[in-house]
Amino acid sequence: MSTQHIKMGGAPEGYDAQLVLRELHSHGEPVVHIARDDKRMSAMAEALAFFAPDVPVIKFPAWDCLPYDRLSPNADVAAARMATLAALVHDMPKGFVLLTTMNAATQRIPARHVLKEAAFRAEVGRRVDEAALRNFLVRMGFTQAPTVMEPGDYAIRGGIIDIFPPGHASPVRLDLFGDVLDEARRFDVATQRTTEKLELIELAPVSEVILDDAAIRRFRQNYRIEFGAARTDDPLYESVSAGRKHQGVEHWLPFFHDGLETLFDYLAKATITIDDQVTAARLSRWDTIVDQYETRKIAMDQKSRIDTVYKPISPELLYMEDAAFTTALDGHRVIEFHPLAQASGPGVVDAGGRIGRNFSPERQLENVSLFGALADHVKKKSETAAVVIASYSEGARERLKGLIEDEGIGEVIPIQNGTRIGKRGIHLAVWGLEAGFETPELTVISEQDVLGDRLIRQPKKRRKAENFLTEVQSLAPGDLVVHVDHGVGRFHRLEVVTAAGAGHECLLLEYAEKSRLYLPVENIELLTRYGHEEGL
Repeated sequence: MSTQHIKMGGAPEGYDAQLVLRELHSHGEPVVHIARDDKRMSAMAEALAFFAPDVPVIKFPAWDCLPYDRLSPNADVAAARMATLAALVHDMPKGFVLLTTMNAATQRIPARHVLKEAAFRAEVGRRVDEAALRNFLVRMGFTQAPTVMEPGDYAIRGGIIDIFPPGHASPVRLDLFGDVLDEARRFDVATQRTTEKLELIELAPVSEVILDDAAIRRFRQNYRIEFGAARTDDPLYESVSAGRKHQGVEHWLPFFHDGLETLFDYLAKATITIDDQVTAARLSRWDTIVDQYETRKIAMDQKSRIDTVYKPISPELLYMEDAAFTTALDGHRVIEFHPLAQASGPGVVDAGGRIGRNFSPERQLENVSLFGALADHVKKKSETAAVVIASYSEGARERLKGLIEDEGIGEVIPIQNGTRIGKRGIHLAVWGLEAGFETPELTVISEQDVLGDRLIRQPKKRRKAENFLTEVQSLAPGDLVVHVDHGVGRFHRLEVVTAAGAGHECLLLEYAEKSRLYLPVENIELLTRYGHEEGL
């Protein structure tokens, strides 16, 4: 099957969500949208929710660690990826939009048959092999914890088994009577109260590395072929051989599988839409991956003994270079968005959208009324099309409503989503759009177009005090962390430090020249994992 590649100009950000939905409805098959990065993926998700709140939208995020890193992807990210892949091979509706990023789309993933076979089902009233369930949880990458707190955790207390499946908002509790599942329910982590009774439990892997006997044998064989016989002081080889997950083991993913596939193999009939500038970013990322591989390779080759240094696999095994990516798209309808109109030619179409007006000149002039200029623009556009003014919050929308009405525009209509937009009229919506756009039927003006860049950062979510020690347990001795003031250090252990006659639980962090920092656990928000943007 040949690839239909379309270069679509006149598709500014915001309007591209309408074009994705138009493609979904016209062809009746799923649409995969490849965003430049996580920020653009979130913006597309918000735009889709605004224009079509009932359309199913799922996300497939990229690993939040660098290629050839010593760290594993964050557990939440790994769980979200596996939940999406499991949904794609089991029970997704025909019409949906899958959002992913350039980094995620260019990385190889476990084959579909692995997700189909790696599942566990338990029904209320039927027998459950508890030993088989425990073995499944270990092999599929779940982490045993005293209390389940995040996706991928499980806890066992007698005949009660708590599991936080990937892709779910809350954990489930299995109450066994002997070897029979007597009751299954979903519960709230904070209150432990039941939120839903269940009749069937289905579990998917939480990690792309599945440590069953066959996978371990494949890893050992591939590792020896690539790097020679491993010595006893090779921690990666020894951990996997013992059936234990080693930090960063995902970077050797191809060694665990007979063969990897791509995201596009899961969605053979899907249309692929691509953000502007993705191609340039993809080629640049491949160059970065190769550079990092070469750096690791040089470091390994310079050692007289290579058993304790990083042994990188060839980049083509895990990542797709340009030719492989083009091959992966073969047979798909591919639409590449561009915000500006493109020169005419084969495969080039114009979607009819244009970047909206920015009121920056008016903001710079003291003798010009900014909102008077906005009112004039809105009046003119509303004569031929609907107008939507998008604000970042309910409060901002109310303030803009008052300012606009003061200019004598008339009635403005607050709306919850794009389904309420009429053919004419002025509408106010809560939508975090950065820049507006115009089409023959619709003019969208963002708050940022009018007032300029936002200077207020979103506040970071603070954790409750009772969660501090639970979050500390996610750290292992030797993990690299970044302190907001002191930079990169290595976590050693928890220690009780006595000050002013009282004991305080502190994290012991070690820096260069053996200098130490004792950080109280209640200040854990000052730390991030090395290579992660969010706090612990």
